[in-house]
Amino acid sequence: MAVYQFRWDTITNNLPFLLSGLGETLTISAITLMLAMVGGLVIVSFDMAKSRFIRAISITFGEIIRNTPILVQLLWVYYVLPIVFNIQISAFAASIVALSVYSSAFIGEVYRAGIQGVPRGQREAAEVLGMSKPHAFFRIVLPQAFRASLPPLASNFVQLIKYSSLASVLSVSEITRKGIELSSSTFRPLETFTFIACIYFVICWPLSLGIRWLDARNLQRR
Repeated sequence: MAVYQFRWDTITNNLPFLLSGLGETLTISAITLMLAMVGGLVIVSFDMAKSRFIRAISITFGEIIRNTPILVQLLWVYYVLPIVFNIQISAFAASIVALSVYSSAFIGEVYRAGIQGVPRGQREAAEVLGMSKPHAFFRIVLPQAFRASLPPLASNFVQLIKYSSLASVLSVSEITRKGIELSSSTFRPLETFTFIACIYFVICWPLSLGIRWLDARNLQRR
């Protein structure tokens, strides 16, 4: 039985090629996070609207997004949207749209939990002091809800970085796609994908430590 011969020079010789996809990975993650944070705010606003019709649409939308696979949604956006709306959409844009919508549904739930975690008495006390409901919400409720939401928001960011690898299915030139191309040309999947996994770990592990630190701070404040 032949012993596998490791060839780590495959990585060192092709390091610039692999790392050229890292910028794309981080760009997708950052843009998606910003859009998802705004989208989550829109979703939770609709979820808490007075109109039952608006609430029903928002809740149904959220349930559909959260209970279908992100990969299916990614393929749907890339292949179906151009047919339905007669538009052209690039693989990069399709990845941004699909990941943003998917993450918005979860971040909306994070916002909702944060808002509901603020004691109702604080809002009522602000209104007694003469604040309008919107003023009380933005001055009293939202800052506290945002602080409480920071750990789960950071956790969602970690998930987004990992989900960005799915863009490789659409041939977006992020780091996973670069790894697939290198593995196909060198026939060295072990070295290539071990290196890719290490890159994701180096990015995500410090963020995970930051989440634990935020959780510990929140517990101390309580």
